[in-house]
Amino acid sequence: MNTGKPRLAALLTAAALTAGLTACAPSATSTGPSTGPSGGASSDTAGQLSGTVTVFAAASLKATFTTLADEFEKKNPGAKVTLSFAGSSDLATQISQGAPADVFASADTGNMAKLADAGLLDGTATNFATNVLQIAVPPSNPASIGSFADLARPGVKVVVCASQVPCGAAAHTVENAAGVTLAPVSEESSVTDVLGKVTSGEADAGLVYVTDVKAAGNKAKGIPFAESGKAVNTYPIAIVGASRNKELAAAFIAMVAGADGRKALADAGFGTP
Repeated sequence: MNTGKPRLAALLTAAALTAGLTACAPSATSTGPSTGPSGGASSDTAGQLSGTVTVFAAASLKATFTTLADEFEKKNPGAKVTLSFAGSSDLATQISQGAPADVFASADTGNMAKLADAGLLDGTATNFATNVLQIAVPPSNPASIGSFADLARPGVKVVVCASQVPCGAAAHTVENAAGVTLAPVSEESSVTDVLGKVTSGEADAGLVYVTDVKAAGNKAKGIPFAESGKAVNTYPIAIVGASRNKELAAAFIAMVAGADGRKALADAGFGTP
């Protein structure tokens, strides 16, 4: 008796049933990452992104971006975020000279515009936060600073950012608005350096962002002043044109501009753009 044909038919029937069940089952992996708010890969799709993304960010973003980078890596186990913090003007210069950055987050629109005008960005920048200045003093406030005008009193050791740095440009704007001219004992290249002078006791006061005072905890005391509203800094973020991992860069930007980023920024004291 020839049993080959019935047996073959049975095997084909089993194979067809298996294929049908497989087609109906949900896929274990997606064919590609979903898109986020900026059109890039979404950071909400865990485990689908891999590689390293290098983020150049303004010094005032250090605490927030460190938190977001950790969260990004948890959601995407195959991805690694490398962070580099400094004054926005220094970072913009480094990028223009070929530094290997994938993402640039600036503390002002001016330095971002310089890179855009030079054709060094991929697409347009996204504004994601705002910040304002606050006077930082040691917890004991030895110089009894209570207003912006007090910073100009004789003998008060005040520290500010250099004029090319966003916090320095904002300080200059406030000076003009208040009609007060400061005589700083030093001008620093980043807002964190200014805060360092205050927390170490080298200065009686320093002009930093409200977020920096909050991050300092009990190491510094913040003194708000009305004139700060004359110099609100807007923070933009963008993909660097020379990026070697634009998909991962877009996903990180999507996180910053999305719900996770908004919460982390608000918790740190940043305003919305």
